[in-house]
Amino acid sequence: MIGTVFRSEDVPAADRFDYWRELIARTRSNDFISSHSAEFWGELRLLELGPATVMQTSFLPTRFRRSPRMVRHCDRELYHLTLMHDRGMALDHAGRTTTFGPHDLHLADSSRPYDFRPADDRERWLVRGAGVDIPKAMLPLPPHRVGELLNRRLSGHEGIGALLTDFLTGLDRQADTLQPSDAPRMGRVLVDLVAAWIGQLLDAEAALPPETRQQALTERIRAFVQQNLHDPELTPPAIAAAHHISVSYLHRIFQQQASGETVAAWIRGQRLEGARRDLANPALASTPIRTVGARWNFPRAADFTRTFRAAYGLSPKEYRLQALSERL
Repeated sequence: MIGTVFRSEDVPAADRFDYWRELIARTRSNDFISSHSAEFWGELRLLELGPATVMQTSFLPTRFRRSPRMVRHCDRELYHLTLMHDRGMALDHAGRTTTFGPHDLHLADSSRPYDFRPADDRERWLVRGAGVDIPKAMLPLPPHRVGELLNRRLSGHEGIGALLTDFLTGLDRQADTLQPSDAPRMGRVLVDLVAAWIGQLLDAEAALPPETRQQALTERIRAFVQQNLHDPELTPPAIAAAHHISVSYLHRIFQQQASGETVAAWIRGQRLEGARRDLANPALASTPIRTVGARWNFPRAADFTRTFRAAYGLSPKEYRLQALSERL
């Protein structure tokens, strides 16, 4: 597991708000105000990923205010990226007020004051989202261009914004299985995705370093593969054609970005992982194993059994029995 986890129920009630506030203060200097501080509830996972810091949060309405005095006193020269998962928050920043809702992304600048507040802090509803802090020096775009995007509603549904949303959501799901040695690599991928996203929004992708553009292309390819794993026609030529690149270039960038693993091997691994999840799913316990294999493009039962055993050390039947018995 990587990261620091806070759950309010693990702390005495009188200390919860202060403890949670101290964790967030590791990455940003704010005033914290909440109508619910006396009976605070919140969960936070703080992931320090080399150059980037990620906070996955769920909490009762709280106001985050960074005053001009705070900016003068301490500025870590960061861009704050926020992904809202559901109900909205309002931000006063960079000369405008904007309200954000589910799947909205937005940027803020630590060198400018801001007031990030719930639309209504009297109700006991949960604010859920993900925050990313990236040093300005890590983004290969001039501050005056990035400033054009501050405090604007930016979609997490399309283009690289969708990839960024999927990456942050997946990072939260996988945090318990990631190791500390994975953190710097995940941080570099995240920084490259943010840079490519900003470059796309500003129509300034040509200004990005080749390695950043290549990393973003790799993530687009990975997302495309994940969405089409059930398609038996998902082959390197089909993937290359969908992304307007040659098959040789596809293999080259994939090996550079995936520790030498081939495209076909990665697809096979993702399909096996999908089959493994289905076999462990109690809702699919009555589904024949051969059907599970065929769904993940292993049409021959013998091939599925052999490949699955090589990957996980158990046959599909043995794995299903073990996984379902552990849930009892």
